[in-house]
Amino acid sequence: MIAQLRSEAPVRQLCATFDCPRSSYYYQSTRTDDGPLRAVIEQVLMRQPWFGYRRVVAQLQRDGYSVGERRVRRVMKRLQRTRSVGPVKVTTTDSRHAYTRYPNLIRSVQATRPDQIWVADITYIRLGLRFMYLAVILDACSRAVRGWALSRSLSQEVALNALTMALSHGQPLIFHSDQGSQYAAWLHTDILTQAGVRISMSDKGKPMQNGIAERFMRTLKEEHVDYADYADFHDAHQQIGVWVEVEYNTRRMHSSLAYATPAEFEAALGRTSTLS
Repeated sequence: MIAQLRSEAPVRQLCATFDCPRSSYYYQSTRTDDGPLRAVIEQVLMRQPWFGYRRVVAQLQRDGYSVGERRVRRVMKRLQRTRSVGPVKVTTTDSRHAYTRYPNLIRSVQATRPDQIWVADITYIRLGLRFMYLAVILDACSRAVRGWALSRSLSQEVALNALTMALSHGQPLIFHSDQGSQYAAWLHTDILTQAGVRISMSDKGKPMQNGIAERFMRTLKEEHVDYADYADFHDAHQQIGVWVEVEYNTRRMHSSLAYATPAEFEAALGRTSTLS
């Protein structure tokens, strides 16, 4: 209110009228919005997750930002207490690679039975100042999770570990993913090809062509991650495993499955193998 009226009367008079100490008014008016800085710091930590506050300051100054250690330490201390990511776009799909790109085989195709189509995706989860990466493989018909893996780094191994788990519980006719290097890498595609699985990929820049996997990741964050409190990576792995294998696969009803759980839906169709 004082800021709005200061052009019409002296600040001293306005502070007296509203019973507000001038020191309080000037402190509030000079307070800095840390939102934009938080977004920039998160981008730095995505590229160099091992950075401490001194290296973050150096990187920001190198990039042309005028910021001091005290402010960066304050923002990073707040980030340490949260897993929610602010207005920063974390990219988990690196399609700038020389591996083979496969055509989209599931465009306009509706999965009608389990193990007809599997879909895969990778997302990020904050753990204090760092990020973890979760790879998940779903059955497009039953929505059941076939395999998953959690990693401290966005590497080929996280996708390979999820695939290894999934193939121990069955095999699809088609494996669909985005064009990310984790899925296009020869180690990953060779396993699928040798198993006789057809490989399918979304067109570049078309994430909704992998909509089932995208929706699962959103559900995971809205129903579990946003309410979880991970002590460390091991604890996060345990909690996510329980949510995926127990809560999601065996207890969570899906409107697309006539309000059955993935396990119930598959049991009704005669498929009994589930994650355990």
